[in-house]
Amino acid sequence: MAAGKKAKNMGKSVKGKTKEATGKAVGNERLEAKGRAEQAVADAKQAGAKAKDAFRH
Repeated sequence: MAAGKKAKNMGKSVKGKTKEATGKAVGNERLEAKGRAEQAVADAKQAGAKAKDAFRH
């Protein structure tokens, strides 16, 4: 996986975790759900990129 894409996906995952934690802390279910969704998207992109790399080598 390209280092730039990996870093971008990791950043999105961290951003999602932050939103989820903030949502839990203030009792905002919508923000918490947004955070979980962002994490899922980032994880899916990262998994797809890893699968791509596995077939390249």
